[in-house]
Amino acid sequence: MENGAPADTGENGEKGLHGRVLESLGPAITAGDYPPGTVLRTDELAQRFDVSRTVIREAIRVLESMQLVASRRRVGVTVRPTEEWNVYDPRVIGWRLAGRDRPRQLRSLTVLRSAVEPVAAGLAATHATPAQCAQLTEHAMGMVATSRGQQLDAYLVHDTAFHRVVLTASGNEMFARLADVVDAVLTGRTQHHVMFTDPDPAAVTLHVQVAEAVRTGDAARAESLTREITTGAMAELDVLAP
Repeated sequence: MENGAPADTGENGEKGLHGRVLESLGPAITAGDYPPGTVLRTDELAQRFDVSRTVIREAIRVLESMQLVASRRRVGVTVRPTEEWNVYDPRVIGWRLAGRDRPRQLRSLTVLRSAVEPVAAGLAATHATPAQCAQLTEHAMGMVATSRGQQLDAYLVHDTAFHRVVLTASGNEMFARLADVVDAVLTGRTQHHVMFTDPDPAAVTLHVQVAEAVRTGDAARAESLTREITTGAMAELDVLAP
């Protein structure tokens, strides 16, 4: 047994161990605890986490896929510069939202939403299928039903689904791939209490109106209403995460 680590308990145990390492190292790197250029030694990490080197290597491979670190022979694992990170990876987004840089990360992501979602909604009004229109209406009504009584978790389910459908219904595969990013920012905003106790009634109404605009094929209105939603989200950040 490497480094005297306890036996791994099969595939699930291996995944659990490297997941535990990943959920410690990832947030630490994105929070700046390991600045760019820091060299992480496999042996030292295995000893610290009391796991095998195999487990550490698996966690490092995941971090490499996010471009957070680079492995070099005879050098070790080096933390990469921030500008090289895959900042669109939902796990990277989640880790950054959990850290001390949360306000800036939220603002950056909301600016991205503001640039993409209104255009996507306009396209959705042209390209959405009847099934997608029905889904938008269903989730908009779900948002209405859960917008009172501090039901933020239930509200989040419909909110993320609504925006995912908008991006997918745009017919643009690049916009559709951003659905996980929008999901991550909406989830992070709720989990880290960067929302009012109940959602803004005006914002909820706007989602209902967007669904209707998409259903009736009114692209200009769908884009304009969605721009109001993203503008309101930025205004909330000015209050809750200045």
